Amino acid sequence: MIDQLKSSIRDVPDFPKKGILFKDITTLCKDPAMFNRMVDLLGHRYIGQKIDLVVGIEARGFIVGAALAYKIGAGVVLVRKPGKLPHKTHKTSYSLEYGTDSLEIHQDAIQPGQNIIIADDLLATGGTAAAVAGLVTQMGGNIVECAFIVELEELNGRDKLAPNQVFSLIKY
Repeated sequence: MIDQLKSSIRDVPDFPKKGILFKDITTLCKDPAMFNRMVDLLGHRYIGQKIDLVVGIEARGFIVGAALAYKIGAGVVLVRKPGKLPHKTHKTSYSLEYGTDSLEIHQDAIQPGQNIIIADDLLATGGTAAAVAGLVTQMGGNIVECAFIVELEELNGRDKLAPNQVFSLIKY
């Protein structure tokens, strides 16, 4: 099953800049069977656990996060680029493999003690996920796990997170 998912992901060389091989999940998402399989595989991991919220990271993490939240009966929270959320926010800045960026979350999105899964399409250097984990922790959320479709192991992204709190379906 994992090999089928892996084969449905498109490689895009030199995106977003020269030297980067981008793993494009849009080809997986447009195939109903592959998308359903991905959601089922992620979801079955968390069914029966008390997960309150799935935090989806802009933008592909919205797809993964919303589908996963639906599958396990949890709420979904969006972490967005600055200026995109309409209410009071917490903000963090971070480094990624090709620059720096910032993200925001609504100040009332997470209550202390809630069990959280952070969801995104891909774990690369871990900067984005670690920044979001910092926001969740700052707000008192209990990170159960960070869930990814793809992990680029050679970039050691899980080293920026608690390694026992990282799950990825596909590893390159």
